[in-house]
Amino acid sequence: METFEGIGGLQDFVLKSATLCTSPSCPPFIPLNFEATPIVRVAIEPKHPSEMPQLVKGMKLLNQADPCVQILIQETGEHVLVTAGEVHLQRCLDDLKERFAKIQISVSEPIIPFRETITKPPKVDMVNEEIGKQQKVAVIHQTKEDQSKIPEGIQVDSDGLITMTTPNKLATLSVRALPLPEEVTQILEESSDLIRSMEQLTSSLNEGKNNSQMIHQKTQEKIWEFKGKLEHHLTGRKWRNTVDQIWSFGPRKCGPNILVNKSEDFQNSVWTGFDGKASKEASRYRDLGNSIVSGFQLATLSGPMCEEPLMGVCFVLEKWDLSKFEEQTASNKQSQEPGDLTKEGQGEGDTCSDGDKQQELQDDGSEPFEKRASQRGESPLTDCYGPFSGQLIATMKEACRYALQVKPQRLMAAMYTCDIMATSDVLGRVYAVLSKREGRVLQEEMKEGTDMFIIKAVLPVAESFGFADEIRKRTSGLASPQLVFSHWEIIPSDPFWVPTTEEEYLHFGEKADSENQARKYMNAVRKRKGLYVEEKIVEHAEKQRTLSKNK
Repeated sequence: METFEGIGGLQDFVLKSATLCTSPSCPPFIPLNFEATPIVRVAIEPKHPSEMPQLVKGMKLLNQADPCVQILIQETGEHVLVTAGEVHLQRCLDDLKERFAKIQISVSEPIIPFRETITKPPKVDMVNEEIGKQQKVAVIHQTKEDQSKIPEGIQVDSDGLITMTTPNKLATLSVRALPLPEEVTQILEESSDLIRSMEQLTSSLNEGKNNSQMIHQKTQEKIWEFKGKLEHHLTGRKWRNTVDQIWSFGPRKCGPNILVNKSEDFQNSVWTGFDGKASKEASRYRDLGNSIVSGFQLATLSGPMCEEPLMGVCFVLEKWDLSKFEEQTASNKQSQEPGDLTKEGQGEGDTCSDGDKQQELQDDGSEPFEKRASQRGESPLTDCYGPFSGQLIATMKEACRYALQVKPQRLMAAMYTCDIMATSDVLGRVYAVLSKREGRVLQEEMKEGTDMFIIKAVLPVAESFGFADEIRKRTSGLASPQLVFSHWEIIPSDPFWVPTTEEEYLHFGEKADSENQARKYMNAVRKRKGLYVEEKIVEHAEKQRTLSKNK
């Protein structure tokens, strides 16, 4: 009789998969690659709040056991389970209840992620007629006041350049938004791990560590290969020198959006440090620059349509005017007495971090900072971690959002590839279910020697719930689909669209209330997040009649 032995006590050391070896220098085997990408998420909580420790422990065990699952704790404090799809989600929930946590749990409705982006202005209208020059202007700027609601005091030029000033009038920013080519977005998504390691290396270089020891030659080669790919796809007059001027990626500093710095005052890029060059301005404006980057990160993390992350957008900082801030710094430097300089610890320089430490002293001193500053006869000037930094972050975030809103905005949906095997008898029913759920057939071929057809289609993740059951019911079990997350795809319809041409009024009606898929998704996400949704509670109402005779 054979006996099988296992190794115990590895739960604290192994996550999902590992290579076990007696030699400590053994290289690991190639990690397991799974086709299924986690995309569908649900929030989980125990039925009885006192059982939260068991749930946390159970989710940790599930995370170790299942190679395709992700466990997150959101900023809101929710425990979130990210799974590959409907069937996988049900399997994970059953495992949690019966095996890992052994408690009763409450599960939210599935949360389907979307992305926000912008596109080039349309060339044809909604009735597929080519837009003339005058009509094109009308379509691009259609109901701009209603859509973007850009307040007064913000300058917008005809090309979509937004110019905003901070509330204290010390800095002016000019930002433009451009759609990135699809290939570039794909490269950024695939290189997210490399971008993350670049960010870690840059931050360690900024701390003054020796870059020759930090950067491995292989990593350096990967970075230049990545840069070369971007340069290959970002060609033409519009993208000239763009790659060299990339300042940051976002959201979370490793996403599929880029911030390009074209301002003459301050030249800085993600490649600075890897080529051994560091500009003087980089150290001079570094802290203020961090505020600009933070504003960009916040803007890309939640877009203006329904607070979903952005994808495939390039923000260009055209101008960054800090002359008033520098004038005020210089005037304060002159008016400050030598006694105050020693008291502050050091004199004001040009760098923001060294420039003004007065705000930090507010915590130590008993008197408020403004009061002490006015006693010395000088205007209160904030340090770079004080109100001015916050104003820069907020202004940059708002400028990015307005720059998006003056361009044609679109939602991006997560898409599954759907492989279906079906007989010729039920082919029509399969197509009916697919078209009802916004699916699109890519390929259909017959399997040699059989009467079976193999159908390849794409289907939005948002429409996939109950899809497998419906196909099995409609085809009496003769067809069963296999769904795998594939890519993100722009939903072609404009969620803010209203008719502008005569043909569109005739085709869609004055209200254009035929089904707009993008608007439906956008409003569903806004409702879930508690954001404002513009809709009428009562539509097409009639006066109620009583059937009984009045007595």
